[in-house]
Amino acid sequence: MQVVIKPDAAAVAKYGAAIFIQQIVTKPDSVLGLATGSTPLALYQQLIDAYRVESVSFKQVKTFNLDEYLGLAADHPQSYRYFMQQHLFNHIDIRIEHTAVPNGNAPDPLHACNDYERQITAAGGIDLQLLGLGRNGHIGFNEPSSGLQSRTRIKTLTAATIADNARFFQPNEYQPHLAITMGIGTILDARKVVLLATGSAKAAAVKAMIEGPLSASCPASALQLHQHAVIVIDEAAASELTDMAFYQHIERENEALLRQLKR
Repeated sequence: MQVVIKPDAAAVAKYGAAIFIQQIVTKPDSVLGLATGSTPLALYQQLIDAYRVESVSFKQVKTFNLDEYLGLAADHPQSYRYFMQQHLFNHIDIRIEHTAVPNGNAPDPLHACNDYERQITAAGGIDLQLLGLGRNGHIGFNEPSSGLQSRTRIKTLTAATIADNARFFQPNEYQPHLAITMGIGTILDARKVVLLATGSAKAAAVKAMIEGPLSASCPASALQLHQHAVIVIDEAAASELTDMAFYQHIERENEALLRQLKR
């Protein structure tokens, strides 16, 4: 893992966005894995801003989202397809037919899960996967106890995740307790992974992910197995790490090495 600690959430988003922009500039037909939730919003705004000043184009890019609520149509205001349209896709030059989100309203959800895996494979696999981090260590909707080699499937959400996401639903609005999610094995297949986490509420999960044992009790700890996982966190999210200064020292040394190689 490469652990990057930034002073605040804005700096986390800027750093993460720069990785995505560089990926697209280097490979215009990149396949991106995308995430929803509050953490990626600032990163998506950075991508929109870069598109508007013509720093990057998404015309050849293909995307696959991590997950979707089971039972919500694509045009439902709480669906993740709707979220992506509102917060990214409608504001850039990506072709909508190149954007994939699991079909939460599929007549045969099990078939939809298998088909999603086939679509990712047919696209050549994911070049760069964006992740957030749940307070219980989940990535996508892979809750604690998820298999570390799992594939796209239907998952039951924990009470903690349901409670965390309740803020997005009206008091009397139906809130799904099931979702379709890429599996941990699917995520690990991505050539590069970038995980963003901000705020002290994520500090315990960050510590378990980076310093804890590889365990299904913290699904994000599976990223310890990935050859190219970049963990970008702010100081609040890093606050429970055993030696935050050591990770900052490593990153400074890495940056110095890169500057030297570029000369």
